[in-house]
Parts: sequence; structure tokens; C-alpha cells
Amino acid sequence: MTTRRSLSDGIEETVIAVLLGLMTVLTFANVIARFVFNSNILWALELTVFMFGWLVLLGASYAVKKHSHLGVDAIINMVSPPVRRLLGLISVACCLVFSLLLLKGSYDYWAVFADLPPTSGRWFPTGFDNSARSQSFYEVQDVPMIGVLRILEGLINYGDSYEKLPKVVPYLVLPLSMLLLVIRFTQAAIKIWRGESDRLVASHEVEDDLEDLRSGQS
Repeated sequence: MTTRRSLSDGIEETVIAVLLGLMTVLTFANVIARFVFNSNILWALELTVFMFGWLVLLGASYAVKKHSHLGVDAIINMVSPPVRRLLGLISVACCLVFSLLLLKGSYDYWAVFADLPPTSGRWFPTGFDNSARSQSFYEVQDVPMIGVLRILEGLINYGDSYEKLPKVVPYLVLPLSMLLLVIRFTQAAIKIWRGESDRLVASHEVEDDLEDLRSGQS
């Protein structure tokens, strides 16, 4: 059975694999430093937590794309195809609204660290709140500043130097991952609307059977 891979698949899988590999290497190095050399990599734990957050949040949108989230389709399989498609549209609409709410909340949380105005409005954006206080000078606890990111000092910190990594960098994954989640649910909705799929999440056994059937017909 052959699987068509896109460029975006390769990029996302590479990023996820690199994050997982770096987490493993950094944790192992910190264990060796602690128990062999009686030392400690002070910023290892915090950086590992940040990478784990990136891994989970980016992986969530990728799992939607690959239908890898857990789903129960026993009831869906009992109804007629038109009803099945309707239920699929309802479920993806709920997920899309929820992801849009997450996108607004995550952007508003991150924006103040990037010296950007958060959106106004409780649930959905009604504009930008230019009165919000910038928090671009906030730094993380332990991870030191990286030379290549010194450009941020002039862009968002008004020329003041950072001693530690600014929070705007690790927290960027919040709006980024939520935007990807919106895109993935939108793509899923289009597929269901066009009749290319009839559900948001299918059990992997059904997917395998459908793929085998398509391969046998081609």
C-alpha cells in the first residue's frame, strides 16, 4: 500500500522528529551531567518543557490532518450516508468554532510578548486593543539568549538587551499551532462537503480497508 506524501508532511514530520530527538538528547545529557559529573545543565528542564509543548501542539494539528486522533464511529456506521455526512459536517463545524476560539485566545496571550496589540472582543475579534501594555521585555526563567535572536532587541524591546530568551519565542507555538488547527479542520470540512469523506475521524481499521479497496480497483 502506497501513501502519497506532500512537502508539508515532510516538514511537519521532520520538525516533530527533531523536537523529540532534541528532548531525548538533552534529557540524557542532563542525567549524565548530574550523576556522573555532579553538575547540572540549568536550562535543560525548562527548554525540554518548551520543546514538549511545541511537540504536542504541532502534533495535534498534524494528527487532525492524518486522522490520527481517537474516534468512535460505531454509531456513524449505523446511519445512512446522507445522515453520516450531515453528522460529519456538524462535528467539524463544532471543532472549527472551538479552534477559532483557541486561535483568538492564543494570539491575545502571545501578542503582548511580541509588542503587538491583542484583539478586542470577548469571544470573537472586534478589533485591536491598542491600550494593552506591552510585555515584550518578559524573559523565560533559565534558557539563555541566543545570538541569532538578538535582532528581537531592536524590533520589540526598544534596544534593550535580553539576558534570557524572551517569552515571545517559545510562546509563538500557541498562535501558530492554533492557526494550523483551523486550517486542518477547514480542509476536513471541505472534504466532507465535497463528498470525499463522510466523517472527521475514522477508525484506522476502516481507513485501511478503504485504502485496500481503492488499491484493488486501480
